[in-house]
Amino acid sequence: MRSLILLLVLGALGGCMKTSDLAAGAEYQLRDVGVLDHSETRRSASWRLQADSFVFIAQAHYTPPGGAKPRPNVVADEAFKAFVEYFPLVRRSPHPLGLDQAMSAAREAGAHYLLYTRFAGADDRIGTVEEWEDEEALDRLGVDTGVVQLMLIEISTRYLVDTARIRNRGGFLTLYDNQPADQLRAPFEQYARTLLGVSER
Repeated sequence: MRSLILLLVLGALGGCMKTSDLAAGAEYQLRDVGVLDHSETRRSASWRLQADSFVFIAQAHYTPPGGAKPRPNVVADEAFKAFVEYFPLVRRSPHPLGLDQAMSAAREAGAHYLLYTRFAGADDRIGTVEEWEDEEALDRLGVDTGVVQLMLIEISTRYLVDTARIRNRGGFLTLYDNQPADQLRAPFEQYARTLLGVSER
């Protein structure tokens, strides 16, 4: 009797949802409870870009507090890798720039928009044996976290189209040998999709 009820419940669920929807729901729950990497993006506007918009990406001169020492241009690099999947016209600065320098470089490149980013915070917790041997602090064990701030500026008018704040948190299953910079690409892909109005995969 119990097997029959279980079979009926599974059949009802299977009829209501596709397998991909069940998998996506399970992944969301695992991210939410901290088993997998999790990110949260808060935007100030719901502005959308045309698919043929030319986006120039640059990163500010800023070393985030929190003990991590990310590569100088890592945010721009990861944003570029994400945006190039969705926008055919994307370029990035090869090194950090001030805002005025970034605007000039974007204008010279003929870009429509500047995506100006900053690694505002990065906490690289102990996640390997080597890191434990270096620090040996129990309060430093745990998942990595990071905060990225960004501005989307229209080049021709210098109008601030959007600002956003991305908070990243590592997951228990991705704890080993993970850095705050390793968590950047997925939220930038999600941000690029929202700029285009593309639904989640």
